[in-house]
Amino acid sequence: MQGNWSAAFVFGEKLLTLQRLISPDCALRLRPQAPKVKTRSMAQTKVLFISQEITPYLAENPRTLLGRELPQGVAENGYEVRTFMPKYGAINERRNQLHEVIRLSGLNIPIDDNDHPLVIKVATLLPVRMQVYFIDSDDYFHKPPVKGLETETDKEDNDERSMFYVRGVAETVKKLRWEPAVIQCDGWITALSPMYLKRLYADEPSFCNSKIVYTLHNDAFEGSLDSRFVDKLLQEGLTKKDLKAITKGEVDHKALTRLAIDYADAIMQADADVDPELIQYAEKSGKPFLKFTTEEERTPRLVAFYEELLKK
Repeated sequence: MQGNWSAAFVFGEKLLTLQRLISPDCALRLRPQAPKVKTRSMAQTKVLFISQEITPYLAENPRTLLGRELPQGVAENGYEVRTFMPKYGAINERRNQLHEVIRLSGLNIPIDDNDHPLVIKVATLLPVRMQVYFIDSDDYFHKPPVKGLETETDKEDNDERSMFYVRGVAETVKKLRWEPAVIQCDGWITALSPMYLKRLYADEPSFCNSKIVYTLHNDAFEGSLDSRFVDKLLQEGLTKKDLKAITKGEVDHKALTRLAIDYADAIMQADADVDPELIQYAEKSGKPFLKFTTEEERTPRLVAFYEELLKK
């Protein structure tokens, strides 16, 4: 009888052990719970950089270096990053191994009653293996080899060049079905991005939850954009109310930057010598503002800035 009882006891212990192994509730009672660690969701790890210039595709200078270092640094901090830039004629496609993405190309973008074919090219930025997409068009970017950037050599088209670039980025991201948590706009050629995304693409799933950061540079261009710039934007489906920041007088660099600040969710100061009027305008907006930091602190400060922005 005792032997049967012992056998039953041993069997019962084994059964209890098995139940503990397969029962989550029982397992939780048997050992202390680990503290919960707050992590970013997959949706919060995507950052889109809409850039003006990036090295090594263009010669090194403070602007092109920043165009590479910001996305690279963010990617090294665990974010999934995709970057866009214009396909200037000065870019050597063969040396930089650019190739056309047929499935993303072919869309016509209408500007001022004219259709402009969109061509998308891509390259991989080493060593982080980050994809860089290039917005190309024979109408706005010349065939290589050329010297100088079209934004400097053909300034009369800069208004439409900016419109085409921003629309090209938005349409390509839509096709990629990519939903960035943060969109960083770097350079005056991207200044229309916050307004376009908040107005023309407000209901688009790829952008409706994105936080848009506009970068302030000391990159002022001379003079003003085409006198019909506002009329061309109205043809896009925007309203005079949308464009109130640029409807009075010429659209110079300051006016264009104020428009970007009005629609951005946050602002970053990239250069120490940004126009004080623009810094003051950004501060008065009451939006999160990451002021100029040293090169060593820039990436960690920016990543922390993103984290705070995504909590809102």
